[in-house]
Amino acid sequence: MNDVITETELEMEQAIETYQKRLLNIRAGRANPSILDGVMVSYYGVDTPLKQLATISIPEARQLMIKPFDRSCLQAIEKGIFEANVGLTPNNNGETIILNIPALTEDTRREYVKQAKQIAEEAKIQLRNIRQDANHNIKQTEDLTEDDKESLQEDVQELINKFNKKVDEIYKEKENELMTV
Repeated sequence: MNDVITETELEMEQAIETYQKRLLNIRAGRANPSILDGVMVSYYGVDTPLKQLATISIPEARQLMIKPFDRSCLQAIEKGIFEANVGLTPNNNGETIILNIPALTEDTRREYVKQAKQIAEEAKIQLRNIRQDANHNIKQTEDLTEDDKESLQEDVQELINKFNKKVDEIYKEKENELMTV
């Protein structure tokens, strides 16, 4: 039955990874290439991740520079950035695309903190659903005594407490990052 605990822990770790990836999309006013992770570009009719078509560098703290391997796809990259709705306007100079990241206002920072809190809540809901599934599986197992079932459910509860604490720590880190000017 330790399989149930191991499987539950793996699912919870995947939920935490997903949570962290979603938090990366909330920018803190500094240039970070991960802002562009969700950008897909139509390259010869095939949707291709931007990372596969260009190098993304940070020439300054508030600027991203995208240099495509094939200059003919500059327009497609621009279009992909617009369609991804990352909140940045691309500037095309014929060889590269420059994205200037605006400084965050206090209101924008607070709004981003709200978004991060919402994502943290969704992660906790996902963890609770995983716990519920694990407890259901434990209850359905017929070759266990009631004491064994109770013990396993306590182990699952310890897991969710550990992962909820992890979600809170990650959220506090992101909140500090967002509120630091």
